[in-house]
Amino acid sequence: MLLERQEILKLIRSAVEAMGKAYVPYSHFCVGAALLTCEGKIYQGCNIENAAYTPTNCAERTAFFKAVSEGEKNFRAICIVGGMEGVLTGYTAPCGVCRQVMREFCVPEEFQIILAKSEEEYKIYTLAQLLPEGFGPENLGKQV
Repeated sequence: MLLERQEILKLIRSAVEAMGKAYVPYSHFCVGAALLTCEGKIYQGCNIENAAYTPTNCAERTAFFKAVSEGEKNFRAICIVGGMEGVLTGYTAPCGVCRQVMREFCVPEEFQIILAKSEEEYKIYTLAQLLPEGFGPENLGKQV
């Protein structure tokens, strides 16, 4: 089901708000995400860096992990924004690890990923478009 314009704007605003909470003392590249459940609830996430680098967590995974830890497992869409020093500068696509986490919980052909530069400039993809031939639970004979 396609998102309505008002839902898209609400997600963009929520992602921008989340970006303001990013902890990025090393890269200074802030990312915010707003994850929409099928029931209409929004979970925010920001990127959280670490001096050891490997423990750094992306905004998208932060949002997913928050939602799943609260019992959510049905998602409709996510909006992602980002930029240096918290200024939106371009489209910020999810990394491969985040795409794989999305694949665990979402139907690739239905889950929508909004990449926004502003409320007027955004692109919408499906997870299937950004992660073709992704590895999912069905590859292990499981249904989630």
